[in-house]
Amino acid sequence: MLNLKQQFIYILKLIPALLDEKNWTAKEEAIVARHFAKLKGLLEEGKLILAGKTVGLDERTFGVVIFEADSEEEARFLMETDPAVEEGIMTAELFPYRVALWRAKTLTS
Repeated sequence: MLNLKQQFIYILKLIPALLDEKNWTAKEEAIVARHFAKLKGLLEEGKLILAGKTVGLDERTFGVVIFEADSEEEARFLMETDPAVEEGIMTAELFPYRVALWRAKTLTS
């Protein structure tokens, strides 16, 4: 059966003020927890392919979310309702994407 889902990636960047750990409060930590919970929900729904972030906290730090959606409109909605984006601690940019190769085994830290 043909998979009609499209793949997308969104790139997340922290707002500049949060590149300094001193500026993080319980509010930002709670938003990140909701962000992570939303991504876990997308994984459970079978939409999320991969999510992660670069190591460190500086101007080059970014996160990626690779997922499937029925349309660009759905993809944009999922990105814009990510709590980190919706609550303004991260900016995000959406791109159509196609995973070409991947390792089937899940990595753990």
